Amino acid sequence: MSPSPGNAQQPQETKGTGGLAGVFKGLAAGGKLTKSPPVLHQQQPFAPIARSQALAERSDTATPLPALYGLSPEQADAFGRLKNGQLNERAAAANSLRYAISDFPLNPVRDIWHAAKDLVDPQHPASVRQAAWELLSECIKYPASTELERRECFGTLAGPANPEDFHLQLAALEDLTNHGRNVAGFYYEIFPLLSRWLQEAYRAARTARRQASRGPGRSSRGKTLASGEDKNLSQLFALLKDVIKFNFKFATDDEVGNLMDILLKICMNTSVEDDLLACINVIDAVVTFGAIPNDKLKDCIQVLSSIHCLVPNLQKDSWHTVSIICRSHHGQSTVRILLDLLQAYPASSDKEKDKDAARDVRGALSVLKKLLSKSAEKGYPAIPLALLVEGLANVAKSSSTRIATEVLKLINSLFDGREGNINAILVEEHWSPIFSVAAQCATKAVYPPPATDTSASSLPTIAKDEGESEDSVAAQLKYLITRIETLLAHKDPDFSQRDACLTFLSQVQQALPDSAAALVVAHLRESRACFPSEVGWKDNLNLALDCFYLNRSRDPLTRLRALELVIEVYDFLCLAEDLVEEDSVVQLVQRVLSGLPKENDSLVLQETVSFLVGVAAAAGDSLFDDILNAFKGVISRDMSRPPLSVLAAPVPHGDSTSYPLGQSVYFANQSLSNVVTRGYVQIFIRALSSNGSKAAQAYTALVHIARSNSVETDARLSAMKMLFRLRADFEHQVYLTTLTENEALAGTLYRTEASLARKLAEDASQPPRLSRADHAGGRPTRGVSFTQGQTVDRGIPTRSASTPKPTIHQGQRLWSVPDADALPEPPPTRPSHLLVTYRREASGMGERENGPAVLDMGSWLDALLSLFHQGCDWEVYSFILVHLPAQLSNHPIFRGTISYIQELRRTICEMIRSNGFQEPPQSSGLRRTDVANCLFHSLIMIASYHQHFQKADEDEIVRTFMHGISDKTAKTCIHALSVCCHELPMSVGKSLVTILQKMSQVITQPLVAMHILEFLACLSRLHSLYSNFREDEYRIVFGICFRYLQYVREKKLAMRSSVTSEPATPSAGVGSPLDFLGQQQAATDDLPQYVYALAYHVITFWFLAVKLPDRPNHIGWITKNLFTDVDGSASNEEHAQITLDFMQRVAFSDASDSAQDPLFKEQYFGEIQKKRWIIGNSIVTIRQATGSSWAEITRRYPSGTSSYALRVEFTPMPNMPAPDGSDAAAWEGRFQHGVTIFPSHLLMQLLAPMPQMHDPSIRPIPLPDDEFVDRAIRLFDRISPVDGHKVGVIYIKPGQTKEAEILANTIGSPDYLQFLKGLGALTKLKGATFNTQGLDRENDIDGQYTYCWRDRVTEIVFHVTTQMPTNLETDPQCIMKKRHIGNDYVNIVWNDSGLPFKFDTFPSQFNYVYIVITPTPHRPFASSPTEHDEGLSRFCMVQVMSQAGFPEISPAAEPKMISLKALPSFVRLLALNASVFSLVWARRAAGEHVSSWRERLRQITELRKRYGARGTQTVTPSPPPGGINTGGAATAASTAGVSVVAGGGGSVPHHQLVGQGPGGGGGIGAETGGAAAATTASAGSALSSSSSRAAGVRDSFSSLRRSSVATFFTSATSADQSHRSSMLSTVTTENTEVLQPSTAEALVDSVDFSKWT
Repeated sequence: MSPSPGNAQQPQETKGTGGLAGVFKGLAAGGKLTKSPPVLHQQQPFAPIARSQALAERSDTATPLPALYGLSPEQADAFGRLKNGQLNERAAAANSLRYAISDFPLNPVRDIWHAAKDLVDPQHPASVRQAAWELLSECIKYPASTELERRECFGTLAGPANPEDFHLQLAALEDLTNHGRNVAGFYYEIFPLLSRWLQEAYRAARTARRQASRGPGRSSRGKTLASGEDKNLSQLFALLKDVIKFNFKFATDDEVGNLMDILLKICMNTSVEDDLLACINVIDAVVTFGAIPNDKLKDCIQVLSSIHCLVPNLQKDSWHTVSIICRSHHGQSTVRILLDLLQAYPASSDKEKDKDAARDVRGALSVLKKLLSKSAEKGYPAIPLALLVEGLANVAKSSSTRIATEVLKLINSLFDGREGNINAILVEEHWSPIFSVAAQCATKAVYPPPATDTSASSLPTIAKDEGESEDSVAAQLKYLITRIETLLAHKDPDFSQRDACLTFLSQVQQALPDSAAALVVAHLRESRACFPSEVGWKDNLNLALDCFYLNRSRDPLTRLRALELVIEVYDFLCLAEDLVEEDSVVQLVQRVLSGLPKENDSLVLQETVSFLVGVAAAAGDSLFDDILNAFKGVISRDMSRPPLSVLAAPVPHGDSTSYPLGQSVYFANQSLSNVVTRGYVQIFIRALSSNGSKAAQAYTALVHIARSNSVETDARLSAMKMLFRLRADFEHQVYLTTLTENEALAGTLYRTEASLARKLAEDASQPPRLSRADHAGGRPTRGVSFTQGQTVDRGIPTRSASTPKPTIHQGQRLWSVPDADALPEPPPTRPSHLLVTYRREASGMGERENGPAVLDMGSWLDALLSLFHQGCDWEVYSFILVHLPAQLSNHPIFRGTISYIQELRRTICEMIRSNGFQEPPQSSGLRRTDVANCLFHSLIMIASYHQHFQKADEDEIVRTFMHGISDKTAKTCIHALSVCCHELPMSVGKSLVTILQKMSQVITQPLVAMHILEFLACLSRLHSLYSNFREDEYRIVFGICFRYLQYVREKKLAMRSSVTSEPATPSAGVGSPLDFLGQQQAATDDLPQYVYALAYHVITFWFLAVKLPDRPNHIGWITKNLFTDVDGSASNEEHAQITLDFMQRVAFSDASDSAQDPLFKEQYFGEIQKKRWIIGNSIVTIRQATGSSWAEITRRYPSGTSSYALRVEFTPMPNMPAPDGSDAAAWEGRFQHGVTIFPSHLLMQLLAPMPQMHDPSIRPIPLPDDEFVDRAIRLFDRISPVDGHKVGVIYIKPGQTKEAEILANTIGSPDYLQFLKGLGALTKLKGATFNTQGLDRENDIDGQYTYCWRDRVTEIVFHVTTQMPTNLETDPQCIMKKRHIGNDYVNIVWNDSGLPFKFDTFPSQFNYVYIVITPTPHRPFASSPTEHDEGLSRFCMVQVMSQAGFPEISPAAEPKMISLKALPSFVRLLALNASVFSLVWARRAAGEHVSSWRERLRQITELRKRYGARGTQTVTPSPPPGGINTGGAATAASTAGVSVVAGGGGSVPHHQLVGQGPGGGGGIGAETGGAAAATTASAGSALSSSSSRAAGVRDSFSSLRRSSVATFFTSATSADQSHRSSMLSTVTTENTEVLQPSTAEALVDSVDFSKWT
């Protein structure tokens, strides 16, 4: 036998190889059998079959020619030459006679053949032999030949001949037998001859093929050209088939057996399909027209079945032959032979024999498979299943994958029979034996190693490889599994083989597709086969674990189903722990943990982690450690792989860092580290309420994750989302907050949806610019190195103007605020009593060992410090920047880590001063100043730990804030310094001059002026900070204000020049700078009118702050800046006038307003006459007792009212001695009784002498004594000279969120009460003479007391809800309280609820601002200070919340930490500024807000215009700022929206009830309200209608002085006289005064009252 097919390389003829062996080789090598090459058109010489024996000797006796009847003479002559001629002549004669016989059958054929038959002798030349064979062929065709003659011809043909003449012999035999139909004369000799010729022809063809394969005739495709031998062999097979077909009856068994041997031998040795097909056809003819000998049946079946299996092209032909055999009497024998081949298959160690046997087995399996598909009704034999299974089981043991493939093909045919049904032989049989065979074969399946790619899990290869060859074990097994899966899917209740099918699927689990695996898992689950109650439950459980859950090549859903089963078993084992082995639960968990570090699918890992989190809660210490170590293994393995790319979006050019599309919580392709990290977080959250030690361990792991730059970014962020939410209550018990309170700060880094949308819209509206490459790549780029000892103080660098503005790239964010899914599950609502951040040292009595665990917050701060020093990914860095301030506000969480807080302070200060912080990537759209701004917020919170710092540390904090004033972080730093003024007063005072100098440099920067001015306004009330100021240092403050005023005036002048075609004539007060400010872009934080007025207010406040002896020294410098415009012209604004008016009143005294003497009445002094005048910007009233020397002078200024009582003393008369010679008479003459004195007399005595009186523009204007003037004066007195404000105060108890329950509170916490005491003075309401801002002063309807606060220019009345009466029966909704706080623009909320305050808690359109105070940490209402509070200050979180669209105007717009000690003054200043701004804001749509001082000034101006001299040129004040006409009191009143109400005397409260709109106060920044302003408006309207709107006058009169009224008037008159002429000018068409620039100096000189006082 030839070698077995596995090793053949080419299906070509080689020495010692051929036949089916070659076929087998060709099949194994993937080639096809070669067919016989086509016959060449040019006939080649034929190879001889065998040497023929010498012909019988010729008879020399010639037959007489006349004896040949029927020949022509020519033919006879040819016959003679044929018989007696030379060799060539004989050959020619043979050809001649051949044609003659062919054309005309001759009678003497036998004689002709006898004469020529010797010519076929092998020794003769080829041409002679050919002529003889051709002549013989023609003679054979002679129809009248007898059997004897035919036998004689057959003898010649069968005799020895030259091999080259074989084709001639074969052709002659075909003619002799008439293509096998006629064998008369040689009946029994034909089969032996054909058998012999078949052997010789095959050998000749094989030799010719071998030679041709080596010769030059090889074609380009490697095939040899067809040879004559191939043609001979083919013709011989055809002749043999025909002979068998027509004459098989003459063949004996031996001859048939010999022929079968030859045919089978050819099949075993040939590799040419044509040879095999020819052999099959011959065998087919044998079995069709005869029978195969019994002893040859087995060999025949083996060969045919092998061909059927190995040669696909001949499968049909071979089966045709086999099917005939099977339907013959050899049918059962054939089946038995096939089964015997299976059962007798040897597991031989001889490879050659094993290969041959394997070939036979494969053929048998192939034929049996075919037979199984046939029915007995068609005559096919039945196959006993038992014997078949026995044989299959035997061959399944073979190591041959090809045999296994054929076995599985056969088994598949059983389950997929005719019409798709199961084969009938299986219906009544049990399938387990067959499945056992299939499972045995499945072990030969070859699968690629599990995928190691970490991106996604791979499905089983058998289920995924669509290009897999069908002739493989895996493919056939897949087909079988699919078929079984289909049977199971039908869920037929009568299907009894379900368990056997599922058992088989379990046995071949490696090959199962996920759908089939799901069936197995479901079966294990339904049958509870993995539970201890079942036999073999451990094996089944291991199957579920090893084959499905731990098999990482499976689909995640399949693995998850297996995990669900494992979890159910775990739960059962926990319940039945006493019924199973002690360590069963631990072993199960350990099995799950074993695959965790290698897990590469995030979905499976997520569910596994979720399961282990639940296990960890009840696990012992050892198992808990194992779980944490397994989690750590996942982190470590993930660290060793390339970073996860979770963004599909391309990275912008120049950005070396890619970030995922911001999503909140779970990313579709989150990293494995992130899954485990969230598991750590879950463990921590659950352990908070159950086991402090476990929580501490999880916390430690999370800190390690957050700290390591090697961990995936999303995992670090998940860790930080929990770590930054750690808080502690007042007892240092740890809890997790869900409120990060950092949305505003996140918005500065575009980490909120609103801020990102604004930024994207802004970028889209700007044209693209070339951007520089971001070389930072998210890593720190430090301005200076951190060399030890190196200190460089420089400003935060900003990009130059040529640097393109960064453009943000959407989708690069891994986190945003708010983040609803920051934590994987909701945290406990109560602080943990098992975990604390601080525990006092053990007392003398000792401390319990089983006390709560202590959380090492120092490690967390150390991790943050490490990240600040080493740098990290920008996503992590930005997350720290935004979330750190809020956590630092919780002092108890860091109670035990003060040393780290100190180091954090030092680090942040150093980073800011040296620019050593990390720069944001270009793609973020941020700048370095945005990072610095966030660091400043953290430093603000660190400043609240100042009680743990040294004085030098506090100084460094202040210097750091001061460092940021000169940059875009100015606003944040100014707000921080506002806090430091209260918390670090000594440090601020030390650096205050430098702070002011830096502020003076940035006062004109956009969005900064308001915050600087508010800082200065608040600072003016903190006298201790500037108690040591020198004169020049005060001027820094004034200079800041004037620099801003000049900036506004410059803009106004530039704008005026740009819109005027002709150069405008310089004028004093032609339009207000606020006209320009009103046109500024609306995007600014502040209202321009408010900031402009605030600058004047600061001048006022700080002039009061100057020491009294030093005030006169500043008057000239301040006056010059107030009344000089930027172009040198005179400026005469209302703000400047009222500022100077106030300065006059306080320059030499801190005395407040003086009231009229209530006893100066006629009943005591007799007749009293009253006279009133307009003198400058004041109304002077003189009430003179006509019958005595007493008089009362009252002067009403815009900024206040002063009243003086005078007694006139007369000089004694000369030469009038007393009778007794004494001077008593002269003394008595000093008080001349009976002398009548009128008020005008006193005025004339006080005013200057006659030369001044000729100028009508400056002389006093007398006011008539009529009802109109009386009413105007009464209403003027109702306009308060004090800046009055009202602020609500609300207390919220723990847990309260509803308006009604909050307003019903009548008492607050001790801290709240302490705060109220510092907020103001407790004042009785009943009978109060001041403006109570709407609180009842008669019947205690709004309570008996309230808190008030007042200084020289400001008054605040607090509407304290807890001090107002509460009657829930008559007023369940507390409307009586709501009518006050609902109309208050500003409310202070003390929030003890423990919940975030919502702005809409108290619905009202007038509540603009809430100042929310939240005690930190939150302390229960009934709690008292504990021993932990000893020596520590209490702090509160203060945040100003404003209505939507309301500008950010407060230092506490971002939360600030303020100590309880400094809280009242800080909040009071916040409320004051907010109230002032709210008054301006409320009137922004209707027009400019007019303060009470300006309103009083306008009323005086209206009276002057009404009663001033007719027909003279008068000078009036310039038009009021904001476009209000000169003298427009009525206009101002109507603009403010005040109704006209005539009224009498008395002070009318400015407050209005709910529904009537909010009221207001007077004074600086306060709007006049109520009936007083309304009536004043009425009077002003009357004045306007009766007088022309002439130009105003800049009156230079100063305030009356109590000390020397006469001297004051004289000096004032003299001063007026000195500059009178310079004040006169022609009135313009706009009713304004136009002053030349040269008059500005004269104006300033005239109003500088310090020169003449």
